[in-house]
Amino acid sequence: MKTIALALMLATSAGMAVAATPPIPAAASPIGVWQNPKGTIRVRTRLCGQLLCGNIVWASAKAMADARDAGVTSLIGTELLSDYRHSGAGRWTGQVYVPDQGRHFYSTIEQKGPNDIRISGCILGGLLCKRQDWTRQ
Repeated sequence: MKTIALALMLATSAGMAVAATPPIPAAASPIGVWQNPKGTIRVRTRLCGQLLCGNIVWASAKAMADARDAGVTSLIGTELLSDYRHSGAGRWTGQVYVPDQGRHFYSTIEQKGPNDIRISGCILGGLLCKRQDWTRQ
């Protein structure tokens, strides 16, 4: 009898693992408005279908000038975070766009707390990464 109960419990657990990712509690959600460490841009993150994405909603004059110098004419509205898939507890993987370089990079977002996320951008298959800690606004 215990063997049957254990088998049913394992089958149920396996089915739950294959099912869609459960919603993230509001206190630990990456959805919202986030500011970079220098306070030069703010990004609004949201669900884009089942993926996470984020667009710039505010930028300082310096950030806008740097973007213009790199050929980005309109920084506000630019999609900075795209195609992030949930990849574990408090973790997402996708692409980050760096406007002043005009390039997309492999990226991870880690939820460090209810009001803190760490965004990393990497090159060379993840061998060289740069990270920033962003705060909720």
